[in-house]
Amino acid sequence: MKNKFIFTMIFVVLLTSIFIDNIVYAENSGLSQIISGGDEFMEKGSTSSGIIFDKEKMKNTSNTIANILIAIGTVIAVIVSSILGIKFMIGSVEEKAQIKEALVPFIIGCIVIFGAFTIWKIFVNIGNGIVTG
Repeated sequence: MKNKFIFTMIFVVLLTSIFIDNIVYAENSGLSQIISGGDEFMEKGSTSSGIIFDKEKMKNTSNTIANILIAIGTVIAVIVSSILGIKFMIGSVEEKAQIKEALVPFIIGCIVIFGAFTIWKIFVNIGNGIVTG
């Protein structure tokens, strides 16, 4: 029974890979072509619709949103860690065990929030260095 299921799954995967057309529309392009394509897109949008895209304004808006989100994340992390710390200090043995279990998702959440921001900031700085350099 198990072998029949595995054989059926392999057969389905093979049929799917044979009959589905794998077309890739990507060109072999470098980073400079990607950036110039983005610049062309911005120019076409500003000339055809009458709306002018201000790159500095978009950059400032992006930085403002990022700073607001990281500030909110920091405030939430400080509040939650304060609550967990107070509960840990005044809690019983059972409550301390529950708080220790709650620390794992809290720490993972902090890593995700601050790690994502750090990675995003690194890519922005690298991108700015490539464009200006």
